[in-house]
Amino acid sequence: MVSPFKISIQVPNYKDDLHYFTFRMHEIPKNEACEYSTPSQLFVVSDIEGNFAPLFKLLVAGGVISQKMEWLYGSGHVVILGDCFDRGEEVTECLWLIYGLEEKAKRHGGHVHYILGNHEIMNMNGDWRYVHPRYAVGTVSLTDPPAALYYANDELWRWLQSKNVIERIGNYLFVHGGVSRELLDLRLSLSEINALARPYYSHKFPEFLSDNTLHTLFSADISPFWYRGYYNGVADKSLVKNTLKFYNSKHIITGHTMLETITFFFDGKVINVNTDHANNFSEGLMVMKNKFYRVFTNGEYHKIG
Repeated sequence: MVSPFKISIQVPNYKDDLHYFTFRMHEIPKNEACEYSTPSQLFVVSDIEGNFAPLFKLLVAGGVISQKMEWLYGSGHVVILGDCFDRGEEVTECLWLIYGLEEKAKRHGGHVHYILGNHEIMNMNGDWRYVHPRYAVGTVSLTDPPAALYYANDELWRWLQSKNVIERIGNYLFVHGGVSRELLDLRLSLSEINALARPYYSHKFPEFLSDNTLHTLFSADISPFWYRGYYNGVADKSLVKNTLKFYNSKHIITGHTMLETITFFFDGKVINVNTDHANNFSEGLMVMKNKFYRVFTNGEYHKIG
């Protein structure tokens, strides 16, 4: 359900000051499901980090939205694979765009997924190491819910609390960092991972050191938010194979570790979609009929895999 109350947000850095996108406020958000059947098509973007223009251009190039930010993707699903926060200047605008697209997608039988990354967690528990100065103003107590970005903005706070750490959509397992061996050894279902993590999104990490499960979920090297093992030599084929088997998936799709281009690893079983949006090397991943395409901001598609 949505509220009749509408909000208009000015598009940042547009050629004029009269370009806005409009959306309706949601009702009280419910926690997202974490398993979905295979949609007609998928579009995946990761690590936007407050850069509105690349996000907008990729969504247009992928046929997800129009220049007027109308939903064009029908029953397709869009996955925002974490790290919309930090570094760039338009974090708020990125969040509200995604927020608004959720309702528009549902009206057409589609869905927008927002998987949390390490930068969401750092901001939700008041970690300011990477926050752009525009948002890090005033005096903020780190014991309070974050942060300068959320001044008087309980709506985005509640909305982010409803999001998941990990989801499966059809045969695709989505997680920002990855599934470490330590996490897999816990033998937790997707719903258990999300249910255990959600109450602690805004807690400081030292509280977890005495609890092995929470330590695994939030500790930098092995957490699903932070794990880089697929790309630094820590993970091996057996870990990938066992993860896919346990979670009944065929591919693991991650962000977090930046690469020059969307890249396949482990014989195509792991896919990294994090490219350098801040420096005009943006790519999105399109999945249609089990085929994979790089999508560029100029509208070009390149088949991969």
